[in-house]
Amino acid sequence: MQKNHTASQQDMLDNPQRRQGMKILLAGSLGITTLTASHSAGASEHCVHDYNQAVDYQGIHQAGVITPDTKEAIFVAFNITALQKNQLQQLFQIISQRIAYLTQPQKLSSNKNEQLPPPESGMLGQRLSPDSLTITIAIGHSLFDQRFGLADKKPKKLIPMPRFPNDRLQKQWCGGDLSIQLCANSRESVIYALRDIIRHTNKYMIPIWKIDGFLPARDIDNHTTAVNLFGFKDGTGNAANTDAAKMDELVWVTQTNNEPEWCLGGSYQAIRLIRFNLEFWDRTPLEDQENDFGRHKHSGAPMGMKHEMDDPQMNKDPHGDRILFDSHMRRAEPRIPERHVAKLRRRSFSYSLGVLPSGQLDMGLIFVAYQNDLKKGFIDTQNRLNGEPLERYIKPFGGGFYFVLPGINKENNYLGKKLIEA
Repeated sequence: MQKNHTASQQDMLDNPQRRQGMKILLAGSLGITTLTASHSAGASEHCVHDYNQAVDYQGIHQAGVITPDTKEAIFVAFNITALQKNQLQQLFQIISQRIAYLTQPQKLSSNKNEQLPPPESGMLGQRLSPDSLTITIAIGHSLFDQRFGLADKKPKKLIPMPRFPNDRLQKQWCGGDLSIQLCANSRESVIYALRDIIRHTNKYMIPIWKIDGFLPARDIDNHTTAVNLFGFKDGTGNAANTDAAKMDELVWVTQTNNEPEWCLGGSYQAIRLIRFNLEFWDRTPLEDQENDFGRHKHSGAPMGMKHEMDDPQMNKDPHGDRILFDSHMRRAEPRIPERHVAKLRRRSFSYSLGVLPSGQLDMGLIFVAYQNDLKKGFIDTQNRLNGEPLERYIKPFGGGFYFVLPGINKENNYLGKKLIEA
């Protein structure tokens, strides 16, 4: 028996995947730590998935905007039913308290009184492990109507999402007073968090649309660019989230943006729900697929290059012989006259909703972009993309524009404090 036990231990050491599951990860610059205290509480030593990673919810900015990608996400839009400003304040305070609770390890209490509902869903057993959970709160244009007297505090660039030429927007999938983005590395973690938030806030807001997102586990585990349902890498052109100066330039609202003072540290969020015509795409020749994107399918390299991160050298292709002028890559990021012409940072997920009445798969992309200026970010980029060949395979049907509230810190001890109290 002792000999077999030793062999098992050696097998763990020889197995890279199992070794990876036992590593202690630290990415302090992005607020991610591994909380080893909860690891000993019933966690299997053979489990590859590390549920103990936690993302710090506190800071000038909310987590979940430039935080590294996770495997699972839920996006939900709500309409606020609160009638008075003090109730809106209570709502933001409750949400902030739930974020603080859900993103940290907790020992879940059990209700001894069988005549009362259990205090929580029970989905996670007796312990809540963070599982890299982030909860990001943003508010829509409609919140700044006459209800709460906030009209004069509306972010300057916040507008209802317009209908672009290729859109087929459905009212039931659009807008909302408030959006919540929940991200984690397992489905049960985001569902548990959403149910908890709704349970504590349902007297002040109601959900109007919800969609679940996912990224390929193999890409996240290997720290490579995620592949979308078209089979192409999605987000290669993103600026590094570790470049603080670039994030201030592209993502975060600073003094240079001339927004209301309470907006500092926030960001504009564009969510677009885009249905893919996968059956049509799967019948399209590889050459056409690659020309439509401007990249090689398997490597992600720009056309004519070898590696994903290679410079496309568009200045050496003035006639579009290698990377077509109509390609998604060249329209979205023409690099004229500079890199990062698209003033945004994307954080997108795939979705799968089922089957359409036509018998086609209802699958596609939850496109999410963060920027400190909606026009210079998503709107200008979308206008460059209007009419691209890729539109034959895509149909946007929902989403909205929102403003991500500044983070929770000593000055803002709950989300939206400066907006409500100023």
